[in-house]
Amino acid sequence: MSPAKPVTADLEKFGMQVPAARGADGKVRAPVSRWVPIRTLKARHRKQILDHLIQLDEHDRFLRFGCQAPLEHLTRYAASIDFKRDEVFGVFNRRLRLIAVAHLAALPEGTGPAPQVRTMEFGVSVLREARGRGLGQLLFEHAIMHARNHHAGALMIHALTENRPMIRIALRAGARLETDGPESEAWLSLPKDNLGTHVESSLLEWNAELVFRARRQLLRLRGWLRALFHPG
Repeated sequence: MSPAKPVTADLEKFGMQVPAARGADGKVRAPVSRWVPIRTLKARHRKQILDHLIQLDEHDRFLRFGCQAPLEHLTRYAASIDFKRDEVFGVFNRRLRLIAVAHLAALPEGTGPAPQVRTMEFGVSVLREARGRGLGQLLFEHAIMHARNHHAGALMIHALTENRPMIRIALRAGARLETDGPESEAWLSLPKDNLGTHVESSLLEWNAELVFRARRQLLRLRGWLRALFHPG
């Protein structure tokens, strides 16, 4: 397997001037900023995760889960997430709506080409309104850092072969791609964690929490002012 790129190098890349991109609806989207607050989600966020998944259209659900994924499937998936074993990350917009979710799941021991190597699986979904901003890439790099900090030596992405954006993200990081008809698996070897990855993880999580709380307070203030000046 090819080694993963250093996370810090990719973060520097995100700080470069990037031309505006078009989202899935054809509208021009602002390029991703140098830093996007990515919040660690907990069991209390299950309903918000489910609400996010419900907002995906049929094709997006198909790409994310490899099947049509009706409401019953999405409900079972959200209820089955083991937050003690796995890591789940989310990006909230200014109205605190969950627009992107990534799931970093620990795979059973012995999974993968090197059974002695701890492996984690990455999956991500982004609402169409938030496409073209590099959120999938940012969540992928964020997941790499957390996988390393969980002593994982490999990261796996199982995706439909037609899911080109996801496959491009994996290949850009140096993953080895295995394609079997309509399905593909990308395997990425990870360097070991170090003091820098743990410090960076803590700082990013702390900053993301501060941003979330500030936005929540702002929304509460706006609601209070609206009720004050426009009663009834």
